[in-house]
Amino acid sequence: MFDPFIAPSGTLLGLLQRGRGDGTLHALAAPRPEALAALNHCVLSDPRHDWQVENRSLYYARLYLDLDGGTEEIERHLWDPEDHLDTDDSRTGLALAVLGHLASYGRDDALVLLRRYAATGANWAWALDELALRDDDAGLRSLAGPVTDRFPATPQGDAELAAAVRDAFEPRPWRLWADDPRPAIGARIRAAGERGSFDRWQRQMRPGGPRPGWSVQAVFDWAQQGLERGSVLHVPAARCLTAVAGAEDRPLIVEAARGGPDGARCAALHYLAEARDPAVLDLIEQAAVDPSRTVADAAVAAFERMCGESAVERARRWAHRPDALGASASGVLACRGVAQDAPLVLAALRETVRGDGPDAPRLWTLVDGTGRLEIACAAPVLRHIYRETSSSHLRGRAAQALAATDPSFATGFAVECLWDCEETTREVAALHAETGDIRVAERLRRLAADPAEEAEVQTAVRSRIGPDAPAV
Repeated sequence: MFDPFIAPSGTLLGLLQRGRGDGTLHALAAPRPEALAALNHCVLSDPRHDWQVENRSLYYARLYLDLDGGTEEIERHLWDPEDHLDTDDSRTGLALAVLGHLASYGRDDALVLLRRYAATGANWAWALDELALRDDDAGLRSLAGPVTDRFPATPQGDAELAAAVRDAFEPRPWRLWADDPRPAIGARIRAAGERGSFDRWQRQMRPGGPRPGWSVQAVFDWAQQGLERGSVLHVPAARCLTAVAGAEDRPLIVEAARGGPDGARCAALHYLAEARDPAVLDLIEQAAVDPSRTVADAAVAAFERMCGESAVERARRWAHRPDALGASASGVLACRGVAQDAPLVLAALRETVRGDGPDAPRLWTLVDGTGRLEIACAAPVLRHIYRETSSSHLRGRAAQALAATDPSFATGFAVECLWDCEETTREVAALHAETGDIRVAERLRRLAADPAEEAEVQTAVRSRIGPDAPAV
């Protein structure tokens, strides 16, 4: 999947693509055709960089309800001829998830579309999972024939059916169909389930691949052979060293960490870092500038796995470095530093935003650290990240950090966060939003009554509007 184009944050489309609460508020104030056009664009062209971890479906479904939007554009998208050419889940997954939420709110048109797509669409398994959570038994039983017919009664078809039953995210439909009296359906599903269980047992019993011998040198050889095959075995090799290495093996391991073959060197660095060996920090510093990118990256990764005061102290020395080890050191201080480290964390935060923009992966740790250390003067940078990042998870972390650093958060961003696409962000907002704003009181009541809302959010809401809470 190509990286999506994200519109500027000041536009309605840009707000909706980011899943910001202001997107909903602006859409409700905009002309309805314009708002629906932007909403359909987001649902049909998934704006998420990582659709497996970022939430949008409930956010968009709620906006469809607020705008009284139809599902005609989603229907056209699902039955486009491209559906059978581009079968990647990311093309239709968001649209199907939105339909699932609409069905849970009682939209029969969404339920009908999901049933039709489960019967004929390429991404039928996703649609079936949505129906498994929302449809009644009769609706699911009506799909037994169309779904089973996807798998011809041949050895290959039976194997594919067994894999589908075994790997189903929601097993409810398959369990219903296993009781179907028709041999072509019930008997096949039961046989497929038995075969899938046997395949799973075989996988658990089958060795996972080559294993190292029972010596330090054998582990090093195994790690090196894996690297030559394209498998990164540094961390499992380090665990193996923990099992086989004794005190007498330390010179060999240190020597491998200083100048051994790349695979052995990386494994040795990880092992020594886990063991907090007194020599490991100097070895990591040396390896971090090695011409081999594999060794340099492994050195940084080994350092990030370390804990203890010695690692934090060395991070204070390395935080000024302009390389990957310096960036890693700033992250260590953000996670494990103390108040005296706040200037270094703040400097790294500002430099990362200036150099790499508001979506840089390093920002996740730095934003968390800024909030943990309560660096008040970081609020302007955090507000910029909140507004501009296209990652809803990073925006949520920025909101959490602003709650700890920005006195204006309760009357500012916390209000719009009540409409955010991420439940963790809504939870932060429910705990901090100023209830003197009439929009906040109304929104808290709506979230408390919404059966689709996450339990953690509703718990936070009730802490603000419960019998022991201040009046809302």
